[in-house]
Amino acid sequence: MMSKEAGVSWESESGLRRGRIFLIMLLALFTAASTVALRAATATHLEADFLNPLDPIRSSELLGSVLGIAFAGFSVTLLIASPLLHVITARRALICAALLLMGGMVLVIGAGALAGGRAIFYLLSVATLLQGIGWGLVETVINPLTSALYADDKTHRLNVLHAWYPAGIVVGSLLGLGVDALGIDWRWSALPPLASAAFVLLLALREPFPEAGEVTQGASIGDMFGAVVRQPTIFLWFLIMTMTATTEFAPGQWVDFALSSIVGMRGILLLLYVSALMFVMRHFAGPLVKRLSNVGLLLICAVFGAVGLLGLSVADSPVTALVAATAWGIGVCFFWPTMLATVTERYPRGGTLVYGLMGSAGAAATYLVLPQIGRIYDHAKLSAAGGAEALSKLSGEALNGPLAAAASASFQAVALIPAALVLIFAAIAISDRRFSLRESRHPKGDDGHHLENAQILNQG
Repeated sequence: MMSKEAGVSWESESGLRRGRIFLIMLLALFTAASTVALRAATATHLEADFLNPLDPIRSSELLGSVLGIAFAGFSVTLLIASPLLHVITARRALICAALLLMGGMVLVIGAGALAGGRAIFYLLSVATLLQGIGWGLVETVINPLTSALYADDKTHRLNVLHAWYPAGIVVGSLLGLGVDALGIDWRWSALPPLASAAFVLLLALREPFPEAGEVTQGASIGDMFGAVVRQPTIFLWFLIMTMTATTEFAPGQWVDFALSSIVGMRGILLLLYVSALMFVMRHFAGPLVKRLSNVGLLLICAVFGAVGLLGLSVADSPVTALVAATAWGIGVCFFWPTMLATVTERYPRGGTLVYGLMGSAGAAATYLVLPQIGRIYDHAKLSAAGGAEALSKLSGEALNGPLAAAASASFQAVALIPAALVLIFAAIAISDRRFSLRESRHPKGDDGHHLENAQILNQG
């Protein structure tokens, strides 16, 4: 793994500009995140304009499928592209990512003119799938490349990098709110992200990037797969990643749709607020990790995530919604980048494959969970209203009761995930602590054979 001095020397000898490359990665993630926020901000429009006319009883489930398929594209792309990054190269991946993000947004903008009836559901699904693939290519590049550029400060730099994900969420949310406030067509909100993606494309075409081997640290596909297979405990971390990612992403896609009509404010404002909070807090990940350890930080995040989601399930006013959202935001703030840093530190021989498997696991879980949230929402709504026929007769304030019951049921279901994470991270923390005490009493030296169960490291 590259030391600080090696990284500086590598940069100067190659003529590459580390800061400029990092800036391109920030902008690429920012752009991908803004498309995620726009999907959440325009979810009510997608349902009202396209999905309600198709199937008013299952429209929320259909919406969950449309929103979720982006995560499927993200997941599969990470899984396939990460071990092949040395062939694809970082530069080509970012160029393709920008083109796919642009193509997906163009399809959403033109959806009403390009398709009708049931076909529009499939067109929207393709559009969000393309955006998910583009987002997946961005994630494929930025994590191993940041780790290679800043090997001496990986956890902090990954958190700084991923601070620009919530920054993109803030901007995308503001765009969605802005077009609604101005009373113009919601499709106009896609133009700024289109411009941002075009700028990423231009920069990626012009800026030289490191050689592929420097990003993957020379590991072959066989080496990476072999390292993963020989360390089956890594699959526990993949399972944990499905839970941390679902806690962050699924409520973020659902909050505007589920809460806007029952808390006295647009739910997207909550996502905007939480994202701004995350942007600030991720810049302080380094000092927190030094004080708490990676697992300690993840444990505290799980506690706040569970409390926040339970709070959102009972929120009925702007104040209670903001308090609950604050707890949820603190909870999910460090999940994604800290999980990536933790697992790649414990399994360094896995190379870029570990990044791909981790991100793929998290996104796949979100893809599977979002339609289930929609199904829970629809079922609770129908039950509270007294059936489909009774629901169809409700409107205005009379509809608020069933909607509140549906929102409560959906957020309570998701809250079970971080509640389970509290127990899991506590068990890992205790195991790590016992190992540290055992090592301090009976050190084995640097022979590459320590950390069998508790620390679960794969020493290079």
